[in-house]
Amino acid sequence: MDYTAELENALQRLHDEGRYRTFIDIERSKGQFPHATWTKADGAQAPITVWCGNDYLGMGQNPIVLSAMHEALDATGAGSGGTRNISGTTVYHKRLEAELADLHAKEAALLFTSAYIANDATLSTLPKLFPGLIIYSDALNHASMIEGVRRNGGAKRIFRHNDVDHLRELLAADDPAAPKVIAFESIYSMDGDFGPIAEICDLADEFGALTYIDEVHAVGMYGPRGGGVAERDGLMDRIDIINGTLAKAYGVMGGYIAASAKMCDAVRSYAPGFIFTTSLPPAIAAGASASVAFLKTAENLRADHQAQAKALKLRLKGMGLPIIDHGSHIVPVMVGDPVHTKALSDMLLEDHGIYVQPINYPTVPRGTERLRFTPSPVHGPREMDALVYAMDALWSHCALNRAEDVG
Repeated sequence: MDYTAELENALQRLHDEGRYRTFIDIERSKGQFPHATWTKADGAQAPITVWCGNDYLGMGQNPIVLSAMHEALDATGAGSGGTRNISGTTVYHKRLEAELADLHAKEAALLFTSAYIANDATLSTLPKLFPGLIIYSDALNHASMIEGVRRNGGAKRIFRHNDVDHLRELLAADDPAAPKVIAFESIYSMDGDFGPIAEICDLADEFGALTYIDEVHAVGMYGPRGGGVAERDGLMDRIDIINGTLAKAYGVMGGYIAASAKMCDAVRSYAPGFIFTTSLPPAIAAGASASVAFLKTAENLRADHQAQAKALKLRLKGMGLPIIDHGSHIVPVMVGDPVHTKALSDMLLEDHGIYVQPINYPTVPRGTERLRFTPSPVHGPREMDALVYAMDALWSHCALNRAEDVG
């Protein structure tokens, strides 16, 4: 076999379908986000505004976070030096886990290097802890949850997205004595819609199932202390395992689960994705801990974030752009074609200095390609005006359809 030719064919297929992904080389400047510098392929540099980042609240440049990281770096050095079991557990890791357990009103929390690993490792480990386990997974769950469910070797059932009636049918069809867990998300990041948490908890109670929720696009941003949508809705006590990230609203890196002390201890003891991975650098853990603690009292920042998202959606709707609006902070503008989506992204970047990454298959189904904007409290009126005017002009330039609403 000509391996090089096969690689070229595989990459060419992506180019032909208009969904080949390119890295945009940007350099954030402390204190200036969402403004950044784009280094083009020819080495030239240009100022841009980032509109697709996951640093939802600008915490990646918060002085309290940076100070905590500097302090830990000066005190301990760069890396942790090992896995959590072998020399890689420090006071910074324990402090962060305590902050996260407190955030979600759980007995314990367990750190991972990312929320992807936390989902994959936990969901793939649960059948080892509960023999015969059946996992009921929402059809639009994140790839990390799908991978964890796929790898666990146990039984799985996929219920139609947010369809509690379908979930009930699946639960009722299985052995009442079999252990069960329902895995779903609080906010689905591509459409920005909310999961029916209360209804799923009711079904879990009725059928004796555990509940597993992914709150990665909600922690820090929803609830009185940033505990997520479950906290906002007063439902945290009904969730058995909460998955969250430290790389979005908290502006740093890492993932975690929060649950009972026994659940965290069992996952810690059985999950290869935890056991055999070097732990987070102490400076990262220190910065994340400072960020979590800060956002527990930053209700004004959460309110500003929601106001910005509402303002952007209102203005885009007013121009007839086809947006999906489920009331969350995520603003998807539907294009429906990978080539057009990439072209819009390129023109926004090259002609207007606005960076938003095209979202294509397999992240979203074919025919639902989109631009996904993530407004934040650090996007001011000038940045929003520039985005709205550019989108209006380019939508007309590309002769794309306008609509009232698609959500």
